[in-house]
Amino acid sequence: MTLDLRNPADLEHLLWDEIERRQVGMLMLVGGPPQHAQPMTAFVERDRRQLWFFADAEAEQTRNIGVGQPAMFIWQQHDIQACIGGRLAVRHDRERMDRYWNAVVAAWHPNGRNDPELTLLSLDCEEAQVWVATAGPTRTAWEIAKAAATHGRPEVSVSGRLDFH
Repeated sequence: MTLDLRNPADLEHLLWDEIERRQVGMLMLVGGPPQHAQPMTAFVERDRRQLWFFADAEAEQTRNIGVGQPAMFIWQQHDIQACIGGRLAVRHDRERMDRYWNAVVAAWHPNGRNDPELTLLSLDCEEAQVWVATAGPTRTAWEIAKAAATHGRPEVSVSGRLDFH
């Protein structure tokens, strides 16, 4: 299947595919006091445009969410970078815990999926900015040299904004 990265539907398809393959990114709350982003493993529900994360109920980030908080999931792997914004909420969803539980999650939550301190966070994705590199190292070097000589910009990537509403 050939993707047209300038087509928002294809760009969104690529984004969800890549997050499903390499799930770890940085999750952070926005709009309140400054806080560091934290590495989290994302589980994609593309039809609902949601990302799900296991979390400790008593962790500072979880306690600061309250009834819902604006958040960003920053994801970067190889040639794709994305910043996904939305609303983050605490959800005690046993069915999803069972569905997404795996050996990696178990390593971070040694008390098991029945631990009363284990919960899920859901990010209802509202929008994203996505960058995709389209040039390898040789072409990138050429494009940078050309841009320097012509006072232009190197053509080494495609970027697009996705609106999930």
